[in-house]
Amino acid sequence: MDEARGETQLDRAFMALADPARRRIIARLSRGPATVNELAEPFEISKQAVSKHIQVLEQAELVTRTRDAQRRPVHLNPARLEALTAWIDRYRLVREEQFRSLDAVLQNQAARSGPQAKDPS
Repeated sequence: MDEARGETQLDRAFMALADPARRRIIARLSRGPATVNELAEPFEISKQAVSKHIQVLEQAELVTRTRDAQRRPVHLNPARLEALTAWIDRYRLVREEQFRSLDAVLQNQAARSGPQAKDPS
């Protein structure tokens, strides 16, 4: 069950990040918490639309909200981003190892073929 939940959360996170507006919200939150009004400023969409984007990010556990008197700042969830990075890194490392193996094979073949024939000019 934990693996299925992890896959579901991974799907939600990547679907949430597929939208450019939500990626811009994440980028803004990387500089610090902000209210919905502050997050809505650079967008030419309604605050209600920004709130819906934030809800999607919350469902994906990429952001959280807290209450500070009358303010409800939105915070980036660095642990969730770290989990996404770890998932990506796992596959990146596999691919890098494959490229290193290919490089070794190509270098071995180049060494066996010996020096190239000199140009007679």
